[in-house]
Amino acid sequence: MTAVPSPPAIHRRHFSHKQRALFAILLLVAALALGLLALIGAGTWLVVEDPLQSARAVVVFGGHVPFRALEAGAIYKQGWAREVWLTQGGVFEEDLALARLGIERTPEHVYSRQVLERIGVPEAAIRLLPERDVNTADEVSAVARELKAAGGDRVILITSKYHARRVKVIWHALVGDRPEAIVRYTPDDPFVPSRWWRNAADAMSVTHEWFGLLNAWAGFPVKSERW
Repeated sequence: MTAVPSPPAIHRRHFSHKQRALFAILLLVAALALGLLALIGAGTWLVVEDPLQSARAVVVFGGHVPFRALEAGAIYKQGWAREVWLTQGGVFEEDLALARLGIERTPEHVYSRQVLERIGVPEAAIRLLPERDVNTADEVSAVARELKAAGGDRVILITSKYHARRVKVIWHALVGDRPEAIVRYTPDDPFVPSRWWRNAADAMSVTHEWFGLLNAWAGFPVKSERW
């Protein structure tokens, strides 16, 4: 005949179930809170900037005309670099389609050069890198090769707030600590890291950057244009 648990034993077992359920709920709430904090901070963490030091050149990475060129020009005029280098974007499907129609698209580096000259950077100090780059890894590699050929040991890279972390990660992955890259962002770009989820463009930028970071940390298994 099966023994019937005494009332105190039944009470203890019932209380133990309640404790486990409460603990599971607390864990779930904590996980959700941590996830929310991580989500909110996902944009802010991307924004990073190094102290300025004298360098061989200040480089305007492709994109966000005219903000990156404006910042590069300001840094050049402050005397931190001897030259301003412009990277050159690749040729994409839409460029080829326009060319077939006899329409020539003006490259970004043309506008960046005009911006630099308009704010007083001498034409002789502006240099267009010859390689065409389809993504950030290409840009980093092209700048590193040019820096080695020029005999410099440090370069200043100008990008946007949301892109700064990934530029640093890719430089260290492909180049290392020497030559050194100082990463700076453009203070005037419209990205708002603390409220990135409220704007579709900012949300796209953050998603894009995190995918790119994961790809870089994994050793670039995804070979994609414009990353």
